[in-house]
Amino acid sequence: MEHVIGVDIGTQSTKALLVSKDGRIVAQASHSYQVDQPKPMWAEQWPDVWMDAVKHTIKGVLAKANVQASDIKALCVSSLYGGSGIPVDQHIKPLYPCLIWMDRRADKEVQYVRESLDLEQLQTITGNGVDSYHGFTKMLWLKHNCPDVWNKTHLFLPPNSYIQYLLTGEIAVDHSSAGNIGGVYDMQQRTWSATLLEQLGIPERMMPPRLVASNEIVGGMLETMALELGLVPGTPVVAGGVDAAVATLAAGVTEPGNHVAMIGTSMCWGFINTDVDAKNGLVSMPYVTNAESYNYMFGGAITAGASISWFREQFCQEEKQAADLLDDVDVHELLELQAAKTAAGANGVLFLPYLMGERSPIWDSNATGTFVGLSLYHKKAHLYRAVLEGVTFALRHNIECGQRAAKHLDDRLIVVGGAAHSSLWMQIIADITNFEIYTIEQEVEAPLGAAFLAADAIGLIDDAGKIKDWCQLRHRATPNHDNRERYDETFAVYKQLYLDMKDSMHRLKHIANRE
Repeated sequence: MEHVIGVDIGTQSTKALLVSKDGRIVAQASHSYQVDQPKPMWAEQWPDVWMDAVKHTIKGVLAKANVQASDIKALCVSSLYGGSGIPVDQHIKPLYPCLIWMDRRADKEVQYVRESLDLEQLQTITGNGVDSYHGFTKMLWLKHNCPDVWNKTHLFLPPNSYIQYLLTGEIAVDHSSAGNIGGVYDMQQRTWSATLLEQLGIPERMMPPRLVASNEIVGGMLETMALELGLVPGTPVVAGGVDAAVATLAAGVTEPGNHVAMIGTSMCWGFINTDVDAKNGLVSMPYVTNAESYNYMFGGAITAGASISWFREQFCQEEKQAADLLDDVDVHELLELQAAKTAAGANGVLFLPYLMGERSPIWDSNATGTFVGLSLYHKKAHLYRAVLEGVTFALRHNIECGQRAAKHLDDRLIVVGGAAHSSLWMQIIADITNFEIYTIEQEVEAPLGAAFLAADAIGLIDDAGKIKDWCQLRHRATPNHDNRERYDETFAVYKQLYLDMKDSMHRLKHIANRE
């Protein structure tokens, strides 16, 4: 029987799936780790953590499955957006941690770019704007603050590209990872922009010259690595792509108008489009299928599930202790029991989920999280519901921008990621966005998309549309129109609050940083 392995390197864990050629999941494994945050607004990871997790999960799925090494026909690795990428020397040894998507340290570099470059030209070429989220500003931070690292840097490698190098000895960057760096990639020509690299002062030699499609074979697995993992030397390793786009593929998205919200640590809402326009406030990159003509456009909140985790860890010790005493009960279930009894709108409490600044559409690394509308009447359940609603308002804010760019959007919204476990949250999303909500039955997202790309690369499937046979969608929620009017009014307040509080947010941030 022919099988493939799909691996996804996430922000907090790596997951692997062993999948048969007809899309049946045979085995799965995961391995967790943490993000290093040595200073406020910094977020970095050493790539050895990822490689250890990749090895652990591949060995894990092979140990659980009754298959021969020769049955594994290909392997594909997708990954989190690696921001700057990993600066490596001529021996491809990491020189500094990867400044991942969450990292917001490059504020001065953002200002430098805005003052020094023709921003309209940059937007036209790259389909993207200027923000510390984008990898090219993080590269400039390394140049300005770590000259020893910069002078030794031979290449910048996205996370999946670095892992592929360790597996195969070959270096390549898929187009989705290249495009998501922003600032240095030409979305029209599908190559590095020599013009912008020169203007930014980033040597073109630091950009890996081999750019590939996400379903392209990077190389065959090295003998030493294959023996360690229990695979056959020469097993094809496929390029993969940015996890949000690969998870979107796993949801069966192959045509313009399909759209998916991936809600995990962060939130990414995206859709396929044939055009790009940075003025809509969204991020653009080539899609992971039909990469020569399809673009993946997305927007997202930098702290989605992270906002939930923050609230749980800081304010919910009683619920955590109760969940520990009860069998098969998750702390979030206890929190939702009370939040579900709270009316839509959390009785006037509104939460801005800007706990690490914010990405689209406001693009403000100095924005801060806020609860507004509190009174002595409000309890923990109101605040928890407000957090769920606040992240969903951020989703609607991005959808609103996307509707200006998309030719059309389907009437259904597919939600993937940890948020899909919450029936309450699915209903809130339906009510706030006014879409029918569906989730993937398998709950595996990006690793399934990576497995599909592996199968596509070696000809086990002959049409990208076959992904619809691999995923089973389940209807979760229909909009409650009794809640719609209240949410429409609250959403208008949500958008206005940031504008009203922006200066105060920035002043407080400045005071805190001065101490």
